[in-house]
Amino acid sequence: MINHRLPQFIIIGAVKGATTWIHNQLRDNPAVYLPAPEPHFFSQEYDRGIDHYRRFFDGAAAGQMLGEKSADYLAHPLAAARMAPVLPQARLVMQLRNPVERAYSDYKMLFRRGTVTQGPEAYLDGRANDQPRFLEDGLYARHLRRWLDHFSAAQIKVILFEDVKRSPEATVATVSAHIGAPCHYSSEVGASPRNDSSERFLPLPVRTALAPLKDAARPLRGNAMFEKVRGLFARQIQYPPLPEALRARMMDYYARDIEDLEKLIGRDLSHWRQSSRLAA
Repeated sequence: MINHRLPQFIIIGAVKGATTWIHNQLRDNPAVYLPAPEPHFFSQEYDRGIDHYRRFFDGAAAGQMLGEKSADYLAHPLAAARMAPVLPQARLVMQLRNPVERAYSDYKMLFRRGTVTQGPEAYLDGRANDQPRFLEDGLYARHLRRWLDHFSAAQIKVILFEDVKRSPEATVATVSAHIGAPCHYSSEVGASPRNDSSERFLPLPVRTALAPLKDAARPLRGNAMFEKVRGLFARQIQYPPLPEALRARMMDYYARDIEDLEKLIGRDLSHWRQSSRLAA
């Protein structure tokens, strides 16, 4: 039977903004249901139709609040216009991170996947390249204005990466209140977002060869013997560093958008500029 319920709230991004952390916190709340995979319906899968989207929520129990996370919605040029007529009353959550750090983190994710192979200078210095998302996804004010063309400001809650690091329980309470769910904080999920770049991974050729077996191996993750064997081969990836001069150019690139964002959300973001100067 086709599920006729649709989500009441959406975590719309940003990519590499630690949205997985708030997604996992909300999934641990028995009053809330979120599918584990990101549907990407209003960005990548829109042509598959609304019944395809509904199936993501078939596992929800009666009475559970429905939500989803697709972190690419925020920067997608059509996602807001597509979502508005389908979910006009949706409560939206944006989780934002220093755009310089976000861009470098996004670069590292595609570097470990083998999608990009050159150093960050080839992608993050503002010149045209085949991965414009690294820089453009961090133009948060530009993206937020597009969402405000279709949703009221009251429907959008903006939280910062620093909010999670400083006050994780309060952040969960803030998001829960915004979406209208009872607050539930999970200590098992943890107080800090996961740092993917510090994890140990199998060498890329091995990951590529094993990719067809990924779904079959997923239930084994956490098994002591499986993790022991994996640990024999996994290594922490050595990423090309972000040069100081490039970091400074990136901050110049984002400076005007950050000023605009401060006005839109009513928050002081000077710590983004200061942290980038200190890191440089």
